[in-house]
Amino acid sequence: MELKGARVLVTGGSRGIGAALASAYADAGALVIVASRSKEDLCQVAGRIGGAIHVADLFDSEVVDGLIGDVEAAHGPIDILVNNAGIETVDPVATVDPDALRVVARVNLEAPMVLTRRVLPGMLERRFGAVVFISSLAGTAGFPGMGPYCATKAGLNNFAASLRLELKGSPISTTLVTPGPVDTRMWDSVESACQSVQRTNNRFQKLGLIPKTTPELLAHRVVAATASGRRHVRHPRRLTPNFWMSESPRRLTELLLTGVRIDPLDRTI
Repeated sequence: MELKGARVLVTGGSRGIGAALASAYADAGALVIVASRSKEDLCQVAGRIGGAIHVADLFDSEVVDGLIGDVEAAHGPIDILVNNAGIETVDPVATVDPDALRVVARVNLEAPMVLTRRVLPGMLERRFGAVVFISSLAGTAGFPGMGPYCATKAGLNNFAASLRLELKGSPISTTLVTPGPVDTRMWDSVESACQSVQRTNNRFQKLGLIPKTTPELLAHRVVAATASGRRHVRHPRRLTPNFWMSESPRRLTELLLTGVRIDPLDRTI
């Protein structure tokens, strides 16, 4: 799709991967709106890229329900929704704060689903748009100390796969991004987590399976995938067998549904 002049909403756009994505889309000529809780950080990003800001706490369901409408009222129709906002957990399930479970589930999974639901009818009516989901390698398997995070990212992966089936034949594309470690504050929390998480991380590091990438490199790949309509961005490539094993049931479902007409705006009678 043509990115020049497209309106892009990036959630979690105040820092890390989100800020890098905002810069990369702006470099491609898009008009970028960044959303997160931190107005100060958002202003810095928007000032740097010539974009706009929208302060939003994605744990607040009322804010999430109104976000798409508010952004479109202020800036025009959203052409590309980038569901990037996310929160990580780094404690075993038996010790994690129950309130943290609720926050992770709402921000990582509920918010992207609701935002996607809100933005899709307009995209389908205009016959133009893309939805990007920033998931994680953690969504392909369970990792000790990251149970809630893994669960929400696995849910996001299956949500994106279902949406892709519903949108087959439409001009709306989806891109699922599943990176391993990215050099951000979120990954810093993994490296300084409890000993069980650190031992797990050390094992995979010694095996050379989870090399760290930069937010900028990942953002460059995501923007290129959006422009080309590519359905996946995976990192690191050395774990391709892991990604394919995780993806195989979804591909089988696609195969079994060959020839079945799916209407993305169908309703129960």
